[in-house]
Amino acid sequence: MVYCRTMSPKSLPIDMAPQASAEDSSFGEILSEFEGSHRHSAEGHKESRQGTVVAVSSESVFVDVGLKTEGIIPVEEFRGASGDLEIKAGDQVVVSIKGRSPEGYYLLSKIRVERPKDWSGLEAAFAEKRSIVGTVTGVIKGGLSVDVGVRAFLPASRSGVRELAELEALTGQEIVCKIIKLDVADEDVVVDRRVVLEEEEAKAREQVYAALQEGAVVRGTVRTLTDFGAFIDLGGVDGLLHVADMAWARVGKPADLLSVGDPIEVKILKVDRDSRRISLGLKQLSPDPWSLASEKYKVADRVRGKVTRVVEFGAFVELEPGIEGLIRLFDLTWSKKSIKANDVVKPGELVEVVVLNVSGAERRIGLGLKQALGDPWDEAANRFPVGSVVEGRVANLAKFGAFVELGEGLEGMIHVGDLSAEKRINHPQEVLKAGETVRALVLEVDREKRRIRLGIKQLQPTSADEYIAEHKVGDIVSGRVVDLRKQEASVELGEGLMAPCALPKEPKKVQEAAGPASADVSSLSAMLAAKWKQGKTVNAESSREPVRAGQIRSFRITGLDPAQKRIELELV
Repeated sequence: MVYCRTMSPKSLPIDMAPQASAEDSSFGEILSEFEGSHRHSAEGHKESRQGTVVAVSSESVFVDVGLKTEGIIPVEEFRGASGDLEIKAGDQVVVSIKGRSPEGYYLLSKIRVERPKDWSGLEAAFAEKRSIVGTVTGVIKGGLSVDVGVRAFLPASRSGVRELAELEALTGQEIVCKIIKLDVADEDVVVDRRVVLEEEEAKAREQVYAALQEGAVVRGTVRTLTDFGAFIDLGGVDGLLHVADMAWARVGKPADLLSVGDPIEVKILKVDRDSRRISLGLKQLSPDPWSLASEKYKVADRVRGKVTRVVEFGAFVELEPGIEGLIRLFDLTWSKKSIKANDVVKPGELVEVVVLNVSGAERRIGLGLKQALGDPWDEAANRFPVGSVVEGRVANLAKFGAFVELGEGLEGMIHVGDLSAEKRINHPQEVLKAGETVRALVLEVDREKRRIRLGIKQLQPTSADEYIAEHKVGDIVSGRVVDLRKQEASVELGEGLMAPCALPKEPKKVQEAAGPASADVSSLSAMLAAKWKQGKTVNAESSREPVRAGQIRSFRITGLDPAQKRIELELV
């Protein structure tokens, strides 16, 4: 028996393969057409197609691919590095069909690479490091199986996805990849999709970066937040929005204003193409409030604001978002004592202030808190009239006197000579100490010199106080004429106690005090001392005699003023 083994055409040597007849060719073409149609149906129109652009809109390019319905491609796939469209109606384009839109259009993808047809094509693509097109046929251990004309392996780590669900979703999808290993003998092909994605992302970033222009307003997404600002994704490239450019008002930290993932519109402030840094601004999209500051805020205006910061040299007050004024240390209070700004105001406190100066060009406004409270010296004379008694704390001591606090911004000064009536004081510290509370008499108030003079000794009892306390108006008392003037005599009522006495309009002939007068004083001094406190009439001579110096006479008290320590007399 003779056995025959049938060999397929593929197993025959090349020179033994049968020649195809016209009938065979016709059948082969029909078979290819059937297989192509079947594959087209099975893979959901994943093959490449030549199409003609029929229309271009602002969002899509419409392509006739020879089917009943047209296909659409996003217009961005046809923009060049400059942003201009590189497609027009009538152009030919190679595309692949990815699916259908809800409206029934075929979803197309522009094909930029070719699918190798044989091993020689794969070897050329591998040698030239060109990208190729392949179709993912399934998920296998460690990665994906990809049809690139032959079966190829795509490691999961080089797939460009991280999750298993995403990996499975690639099944049936047409991908662009590069060959990273090619062994013809073992028919071993390994491809890399991630490197292609990274190259496309880099190219997209370069296109976006090249299209950015200073001054342009662009949209982006907040990617990350830091203490100094926020990084904004502008579509593949990041720009920095510094915290100082987020708002005209002071921003404590970026997280107070933005959150990761927020869509945002920003202005491009600077593009440094050497360092590839992009500076962005948000506040620049709204008017600068300082541009109208000089018109809005006038000198002497009373305004309200919130204390934002307290520093060594003063306090900053926010008058409106983006505009802060400064209250310098010496404009916080009328007090002359050394203070700190946080002794007067605190951050967050609302205050009323007076505008002292405005400079919109320098972005400065000077404010005054004490001016809004009013100058205490304007009412000093009414609050502390001369002759009134005040009480205050000794603020400090100097060689020439002591300073006493009388209220906000007001101090009185007690001269060293007005501290005691009993003894000579060389330095105030002999009788006073800082911090103690004292009572004093107001002696003088000078608004122009901003000075209040006080005295302590004036409150201490004197011989005049005692005398006034022991007498009343109308009492007859004895005294010695010390000095004579035209219409008034100076009378000594006791040791060191003097009182004026009005003389008659037509006084009798006044005799000058001479030797006899001196003798009279000497001989009658003992009698006067004995009678001063008795209030009895002492007639050294006849009451009708002319008044002369040294004469002891009787007088009637016509006035007593305890505040002024004044006693007024008339002749009896």
